Amino acid sequence: MRKGWRNIPYFKSTDSISETVSVLIAARNEEDNIARTIECILHQNFPRERLELIIVDDHSTDTTADIVQSYSDKGVKLLQLSVGDKLNSYKKYAITKAIEMAAGNIIVTTDADCRMGENWLQTIVQYFEAHDSYLVSSPVLYSEEKSHFEELQTLEFMYLIGLGAAGIGLRSPTTCNGANLAYRKSVFFEMGGFTGIDNLASGDDELFLHKVAEKYADKIGFCKSKEAIVYTDAKPDLKSFISQRKRWASKSTKYKNKKVVALGVSIWLFNLALLVSLLVFFIRMPEFNWLLLTAFALKIIVEFFFMVPISSFMGRKELLKYVPILSIVHSFYMVYIGIAGNTGKYDWKGRQVN
Repeated sequence: MRKGWRNIPYFKSTDSISETVSVLIAARNEEDNIARTIECILHQNFPRERLELIIVDDHSTDTTADIVQSYSDKGVKLLQLSVGDKLNSYKKYAITKAIEMAAGNIIVTTDADCRMGENWLQTIVQYFEAHDSYLVSSPVLYSEEKSHFEELQTLEFMYLIGLGAAGIGLRSPTTCNGANLAYRKSVFFEMGGFTGIDNLASGDDELFLHKVAEKYADKIGFCKSKEAIVYTDAKPDLKSFISQRKRWASKSTKYKNKKVVALGVSIWLFNLALLVSLLVFFIRMPEFNWLLLTAFALKIIVEFFFMVPISSFMGRKELLKYVPILSIVHSFYMVYIGIAGNTGKYDWKGRQVN
């Protein structure tokens, strides 16, 4: 995986832009965040005549729609959903409806609680043009942490972003994040949009990535540029964190590429083996288990080795001090989320979804 990360060259943007772009945001009850995100996008160093911003209000019960509407004189378009409680995947439906009305050749998706620098959009679009890409994943980073718990989430999230980039660098894409994802509108329609994956609440990013990768793996890129980073927030408490990760894990056994599923199951079994061995160790003390100690030590060393260049790129090397504790805690988390995310329902934006 470190080799995959190293395979991706750093991207330096230029000044030319020839593509038209539609930035899409699906928002639900985001009155505290949406204005800041809109301001970030409107202040992009990007030709205004080539930029379209569409925000889909997903049945918000707060003032999200009113805030978006207040930007109508600046060209921000509002699309309000009115499908009630008929769907399991509102976000995919929202993105599809926005794409149907989008004028841009390139679709860029982000979230309503994100921030980005003024060269974000320019960098991603220039990457598209330079590499003739069909789909581009770009980095996402938690910032403005308020606790050690949020810093741990930042480190773990960098790990996930790094794995996604490494997979792309190895020409075997596995994961990406919808908070900073872009693809050609023509490819979206060629792939049939979210058809076949629209029964799951999650997966508008990863599962669509897999659809594109089946046919165009060599046309998928990762924009390795600090200018392309999107910043968002970690979850403030354990309950909301677990709910988010259960949603992400819910799609893990639904991948069409069964090699990816097998890899995920293998990782889950490895972490389960660590926990069972740990339990046996405490039951059979004072007998010392060198195999268990070696397994944990190797896990920590390898993950630290992988995270060094990623944390350096993200400008967060100070978080590497958390790798040992996170590596151990992560085993407990992985085993629990692997089960919880694939059984029952979970809460998402006030909804119970599968």
